[in-house]
Order: sequence, then structure tokens, then C-alpha cells
Amino acid sequence: MELFQAKDHYILQQGERALWCSRRDGGLQLRPATDLLLAWNPICLGLVEGVIGKIQLHSDLPWWLILIRQKALVGKLPGDHEVCKVTKIAVLSLSEMEPQDLELELCKKHHFGINKPEKIIPSPDDSKFLLKTFTHIKSNVSAPNKKKVKESKEKEKLERRLLEELLKMFMDSESFYYSLTYDLTNSVQRQSAGERDGRPLWQKVDDRFFWNKYMIQDLTEIGTPDVNFWIIPMIQGFVQIEELVVNYTESSDDEKSSPETPPQESTCVDDIHPRFLVALISRRSRHRAGMRYKRRGVDKNGNVANYVETEQLIHVHNHTLSFVQTRGSVPVFWSQVGYRYNPRPRLDKSEKETVAYFCAHFEEQLNIYKKQVIINLVDQAGREKIIGDAYLKQVLLFNNSHLTYVSFDFHEHCRGMKFENVQTLTDAIYDIILDMKWCWVDEAGVICKQEGIFRVNCMDCLDRTNVVQAAIARVVMEQQLKKLGVMPPEQPLPVKCNRIYQIMWANNGDSISRQYAGTAALKGDFTRTGERKLAGVMKDGVNSANRYYLNRFKDAYRQAVIDLMQGIPVTEDLYSIFTKEKEHEALHKENQRSHQELISQLLQSYMKLLLPDDEKFHGGWALIDCDPSLIDATHRDVDVLLLLSNSAYYVAYYDDEVDKVNQYQRLSLEDLEKIEIGPEPTLFGKPKFSCMRLHYRYKEASGYFHTLRAVMRNPEEDGKGRAVNLTKTSLVSDLKTKVLWPRERIF
Repeated sequence: MELFQAKDHYILQQGERALWCSRRDGGLQLRPATDLLLAWNPICLGLVEGVIGKIQLHSDLPWWLILIRQKALVGKLPGDHEVCKVTKIAVLSLSEMEPQDLELELCKKHHFGINKPEKIIPSPDDSKFLLKTFTHIKSNVSAPNKKKVKESKEKEKLERRLLEELLKMFMDSESFYYSLTYDLTNSVQRQSAGERDGRPLWQKVDDRFFWNKYMIQDLTEIGTPDVNFWIIPMIQGFVQIEELVVNYTESSDDEKSSPETPPQESTCVDDIHPRFLVALISRRSRHRAGMRYKRRGVDKNGNVANYVETEQLIHVHNHTLSFVQTRGSVPVFWSQVGYRYNPRPRLDKSEKETVAYFCAHFEEQLNIYKKQVIINLVDQAGREKIIGDAYLKQVLLFNNSHLTYVSFDFHEHCRGMKFENVQTLTDAIYDIILDMKWCWVDEAGVICKQEGIFRVNCMDCLDRTNVVQAAIARVVMEQQLKKLGVMPPEQPLPVKCNRIYQIMWANNGDSISRQYAGTAALKGDFTRTGERKLAGVMKDGVNSANRYYLNRFKDAYRQAVIDLMQGIPVTEDLYSIFTKEKEHEALHKENQRSHQELISQLLQSYMKLLLPDDEKFHGGWALIDCDPSLIDATHRDVDVLLLLSNSAYYVAYYDDEVDKVNQYQRLSLEDLEKIEIGPEPTLFGKPKFSCMRLHYRYKEASGYFHTLRAVMRNPEEDGKGRAVNLTKTSLVSDLKTKVLWPRERIF
């Protein structure tokens, strides 16, 4: 659709329809396309895909109109329904100003002969687009408002920060999805119950997952049929759609492709072997939505933080099968004050005060899903025990026959990175899974319904939860495919199908994690590959530390944007964050130093436990893994401990869940093949650091290595922001003299 800017309005037009948005008060009007002739000097700015809604991020700032600037087709659901992902947005300040350059695709009708391709905005933060938009808004605000907005530097900084968070929410995470013909907010089972409902799509949606409901409210209140064209219900969450081929003749021995992306041949159409469509749809609730340390537990309406409904959908030969699970924070009043690394959880209300709100939560859940099987994955000892105990007490007080409680101490059962032990849980609840059934519909109607739901949780409802939900969903999918005759009764899922399936669930976990915690899921490598590897463990250390940093500053602004998107007043004084920023930064540096001191102390303690009596300890170093395929190369968090003895070196990692080192890899110096010193490998741009690569053999096979670099200095301390030169550290000196003395030195 075309976007025009006139003196008093922005005008969206497609065919015979037009939507006018006032640049004075933000009012919306439906008008015929011919009224464009009545507008004062309309200028075509380009093409957009649709309307997300309006938002006012602060009372000092103007209203903004948010449009879909660019979309990506995710795939097609049964019935040829296209599902799209929002990849770029345009933000228009509803105030009187000169025409804006929004980097829109130019329409051929009004820009005939002008060859101006859309500029590619560099990822990941669209910084140039943000700066251009922000600068333009600042310089073009009308005189009375300009004084108000520019009262202080703090207001300007706040404006930019909030706009930045708004853009990042839509463009960095790519977590908003929509379909013009399919109801993404409702499961197949709920849709089948209301399939004869003749209302327009947006009136049939599940209110819990209608994320732009408040922003689009001016349109929904118009109340005429013509408005239906302009209302696009959106979900925040995740959607992935794949077509899989059931082929048992393919060998997995030659699979060399990265686990991050499936090989092309595994999704090709095969006329000989059965194939089926699988879709994963996760819907985040807009109630009690927000960031990890800002939203925990239950609220006074019975809503819980990070509540997500995930539907696994399979389609084979006009048969559609759906299985739904949910996740959500433990529904008691609890919090974590996020100003230290992995802060301890605490209960904020007594058992008696919590009862009514716990009941409100599960009464709504039972009303929607009829039965609930709780899978509680929190630790039954240590810092998480207080939350797990409070949960169990509330379940016993609720005393409802439709509520089943299962406790599974994930870290205890999967100790030592043995995440495959999750099968212990799925084996134990196998009969419950079968009894729950699934929704099954065909062209004639509903064949059977899912009776109940698994509600899975850990502390954050992220990493452990995703691993367990994927395991349960796999059991269900195998049963479904066998029921349909797609899989033989005694065969597991083919290797390549299983691999793509694991990738889908890992992507789902990463997406939900970024929306709630700001980083990818910590145990995604197991979900992707079925194996837990040291590289994944090191990546976990980075993500945990990044979550801690994100909580420090960014969460307050992201939470404010989320609240305002839902029409919730912002209670936190955002201006005070700026005045205390230096204080917070100093505290952050102090905590970083304390964290490194803690690691040093743990290093000394654990060397006594790790090293046999016949090994002599030569030294230990806190380093950073800098393999660009594994981590964000810009992070500054220590995640690797390299320990050296006279006969071996150890790569250990710090587990922030329990505040200790509990996993390591021992490599004999005899298996160390060579050491390389050189520029840090990077995916983009010039390398900023020097790094060290340790090449070693594993089970007599070469090709394994660790790529490490030293911790970056604080730029304020030396004015240069340089990394420690590895060639001058005691680490390399020790490796030269103690590791390579019998061999050729490779430097």
C-alpha cells in the first residue's frame, strides 16, 4: 500500500480504500481513495505493508504511527495461509514537519523512472535509520513542543533510548508475526470449535495473544465493516514451518553441514518417500509481559510472567494434527533483584496472601484447557528450593483433581551435561502423554481433541523448559506419524527429520529467550543436536553474563516500551536512570571485578580438586572464547578458565546457576598439536583483538581446537580500550616453556 504525507495527515491507500491519520491529534479516519485529491500537497513517501498501530512513549513526546516497512514470508500453513514476519518498521512522528525519508521502497506509480533502490540498513541495530529518524523528529517538532522536548539533555536522551528500544523490539528480535487469512492467536482446536463464526479475523482472536490490540484500538472502535481491512492482529513469539521427508535410506555419516541450518536436500520434495508439513507456533501472552528481572511470578489478576503457548502442528494428506503446551513463571509472588550476577530469588508475599491469585491463575487455565499437568523443573535444593517449595504448597492448598503436579530436578538428573536424561521424565509420564491425546481434524471435521495440557516451568521458563517441551512434543509427533502411517511402528524419526525438528525447537527457545532475557537459550546446542558439547557450555557462560548485563540498563527501557504498547502506565522514573547512570556503571564495573575475583578464588580451590597428586599446577587464566560461530564477538564477559599443569591443560567453565565451577575438559599435553597466535577470527569487519588457538587431538583424530583471547581492558583505565596482548602474557610464556619444550615451537 502507498503512504502519502500531506500538510495535516498521513494517508495510507490501497485500491479504493484509504486511511487518514491526523498529524495534529493522531485521529484515524476511513475515507475513499478519491479524497486524496482533497489533501493539501500530498507527497508519496513509498510503499508499506500494513499498520501496526500508534504509541506515545512519553507524555513529553508526540504520538508515533508504526507501520510495517518490510516483511518476510515464513511459510504457508494448511489451507495455503501465508504467515509473515515483521523485519522492518517505519516510525512516523504525528506532528507537523517536513517530509521524512523513511527508506521505503518507492512505488512505480508515483516514482516512475526514478531508480532509487531501498537502502539496506546494517544489522543488528539499524543505527543509521534510528539516528536519521531521531534527528529528524528532534529538528522538526513544532515550536511549542520543541521547548518541552528539549528542556534538558535527559529528555533528548530518553527520547532516543525509547525509540531505539521500540525499533529493536521489532527489527532486531524479528519476533512479531501475522497472517492476513489465518488466526495465529488460536490453536487448531480452538479454531475448529468456532469454525462457523462469521466474524472478521481480528474479532475472533484470543485476547491473550493479540499484541497490538491497544495500539490499534482507535481502529477497532470505529465499528464499521470497512475497518476490517486495516486491522492486522499480531503475535509476539515464534513461527517456523518446514516440510520433512521420511527417508530411512539416507545415511547420516556424511552429514557435515552446520547444525545451525539444515542441509538443503533434507527439505526437498520426494515423490517416493512420505512427507509431511510441521509447524511450530509460539504465542507470548501480552498480560504481565516484559523482561526477565522486571516481570516474575504472578500478578493480582492471576497472570504470570513469560507465559507462552506453543503449538506443534503436523499436516499430512488433508489431516491436521495439533499438540499444545504452555510455559509460565511459577504463579506465586516472587522476584529477583537484578543487581548482582544471578541474584537469589525471594518470596514477596506470604503463603496465605498468595492463595487467591494462585487460584485465579489456575482457574483460568482449567477453564481454557480443562486439565493441567504441571512439570516443575526447578532445583529441589539450593537457591531455587524456596520457589519450588512455595509452588508445591500452593498446589496442595488448591487441591483440584484436574491438576497434576510432577517435579523433575533438571540439574540433578542431567548433571554432567547429560541432557539426554530428560528421557527419564518422558518415560515416566508416557502414559499421561498418551492419555492427553491431541487435536486431529480433517476436511470432515474434528476426529479427536486434546484433553488437557502440559504446563512446563523452570525459573525463567526458558532453557530447561524448552528442552523438556521439545522432548514431550517429539514423543507426541512420533505417535501421530505412526497413527497416520507415515512412520513404521517400530522405527524412530529418521535422522535428518529429527535434526530439522531439533533445530526448530532450538530456534523456538532462542527466540523466546531473546524476548524475555535478551539472549539466546543457554541449552540450545542440545536441543539442536541432541548432544551437549563444551562449545555449547562456553556459549552458555557468555549468554548468562550477557543476560546479567542486559538487566543492568536496557531492561528498564525495554520494559517501558512493552508496557506502553499494552496501554500500561510506566511507574518507573526513567529520567532517574540517566541521573544515576554513572553510579550504575561504576557498580557494574565493581561487580565485574568482584566476579573475576570470585573466579580466581574458585580457580585456586578447584585446582586442588581437579589435579591428581602427580600433576603440578603451573597457572590459570580467565579468558574469553572468541570463535565467531559460537558467540557474539563483542562481549566482554569471562567465560573460560584455562588451567595448566605439567602434563595437561583444563578448559573449565563457571556455572552461574550454582555459583561454582562444575564442568571441565582435561586434555593431555601429548595431544596438543600446535599453538597459533594471530588476529581474532571475525565474521564482519577488521579483527580487534589478538587470540590464541590451541589445536589438539581427540580420540586420535585431529581437527579440534579452542580459540581464546584475553579479557579486554577497561577503556577508561588506559584510554585505548586495547585487549591484553597475548604474546606478552604469562600464559603464552608458560605454554612456550612448559608445553612445547620437547617440540617445535609454533608462534
